Amino acid sequence: MKNIHIKQGLLLLFVAFIWTSCSDVLDVTPNDLITKENFYKSEDDFKAATAPLYNKVWFDFNDKFYYGLGDGRSYNLYAPFSDYVYPFADLTETGLTGPLVSAWSSFYNVIQQSNNVIIGITGSSVSTTIKNKYIAEARFMRGTAYWYLASLWGDAIISTDPNALVTNPIVNKSPRNDVYEFAMRDLEYAAKYLPSTAGQSGRLTKYAAYGMLSRFYLSYAGLSDNPNSGTRNQVYLDLAKKAAEKVINEGPYVLLKDYAELYKIENNNNTESMFALQWVPNGDYGVNNSQQAYFALGSDITGDDAAWGYWTRATNDVLYEYETKDLRRKSTWMASGDYYAEINKANGGYTVKHTNTFVNVKKGVVGSTKDNAKISKQNSALNTYMLRLGEIYLNYAEAVLGNNTTTTDATALSYINKLRSRANLADKTSLTYNDIIHERRVELCMEGQYWYDLVRRSYYKQQEVINYITGQSRGTIVPITYDAATNTVSVDATRSNSPRAIGSIDETIFLLPYPESEVIQNPLLKEAPVPYQFTEDRITDLF
Repeated sequence: MKNIHIKQGLLLLFVAFIWTSCSDVLDVTPNDLITKENFYKSEDDFKAATAPLYNKVWFDFNDKFYYGLGDGRSYNLYAPFSDYVYPFADLTETGLTGPLVSAWSSFYNVIQQSNNVIIGITGSSVSTTIKNKYIAEARFMRGTAYWYLASLWGDAIISTDPNALVTNPIVNKSPRNDVYEFAMRDLEYAAKYLPSTAGQSGRLTKYAAYGMLSRFYLSYAGLSDNPNSGTRNQVYLDLAKKAAEKVINEGPYVLLKDYAELYKIENNNNTESMFALQWVPNGDYGVNNSQQAYFALGSDITGDDAAWGYWTRATNDVLYEYETKDLRRKSTWMASGDYYAEINKANGGYTVKHTNTFVNVKKGVVGSTKDNAKISKQNSALNTYMLRLGEIYLNYAEAVLGNNTTTTDATALSYINKLRSRANLADKTSLTYNDIIHERRVELCMEGQYWYDLVRRSYYKQQEVINYITGQSRGTIVPITYDAATNTVSVDATRSNSPRAIGSIDETIFLLPYPESEVIQNPLLKEAPVPYQFTEDRITDLF
């Protein structure tokens, strides 16, 4: 049995410096003789300590869980022979499901590495201004990990000192509301103390923290004792709007003109990217982006045998979402006849030539080392988006809609229509929740987001979400033909439907089971949560 994952992060600090840091834009000179006594003496030390927070600690989350849960469980993605997608898509995951166990481990690695950084920097003699900046970076990461834990497991163990867990790993979990509260406090600190401009390309800014807060506040607004209350807390809806406004009005971020350009290696850390995991080009296992290997349709794309995406496909359910002229479909999903100039460049580009009875993943598929020297086997070198400006526009619109059935707010419409215009679609003149959730689904598809949108809705309209999931075609594979030119799905009546077993669809689907190994080693995970004792006040001067 593995050691308890929430202790693993304690070890990371002392090996962080042997890794190539977070891509070529976050280079840090290694120190061969790292000890507690000679470290945390300078800002360069702080940079070295925070560098692994951009890749290594997130690796097990990114490798399979990012899309397996975010897009598989929401039923954007289906892979019938993939044990990292189908348990989530079929709603049959258990405490033994590999990617679930790995994600829990990854989140606590983020948390404990962040805790190590916070403790180390706090005791440093470097100026308070510089210390606060890097503590804010670590608290951003820790708070983001706790948002995932709150969204997925609800109650979770809140830790600020890895040494305490080494001494006693059998500890109580805290209730979901407290986990959210902890996450928001971390991001509020980050918003106050992170710099307005990134010190290095790919590093965080205060506006990234405000952007993440807009997401957190939207989630928290719906939480109450009644999951079918139908309303959200207006205070937190207003905070979500204000946080999004901060990003849009004051931040340095600008939409790229072409949606497809977001997913090319040469555009890593572009003007739209706010927080992205920074993978090392040609880097070793653990600092590499392995996703292309799971998505690529064949070795004619990757140039090697790491191309296992034939069975990793778009669901019929998500294909129906794309409007006829929506350019985002081609950048997200490969259909028969689609052409990609950036892949197989030496031979004039790549045209998808398989049957038009299914559609495969494009987003994250970038080609071979012949197309870009930064690509290597099982490492696309492509950043993983964790937060970008497109989401902030959507967060703003959802916060403005709030508890209303429709809105004609000019600013909200302008942001939604910026995304639609880029996608070659007509403007909206009013917005409903269905309009916004449609845009979220297609704009952020295969960026690990849609399940969290459904969870957020379930906090206050749970039965509606249960009905929605029940209405998806999870229990039946319906044969189709797909017209790539018009984004049109047609049912193929010449072939039979294929029924398959799925798990129960009820209120239990909105929380994941704890990893079995964790429950064995910490039986208190099975017990009722104990309220967390906060030791600092909320920051109140952010807006």
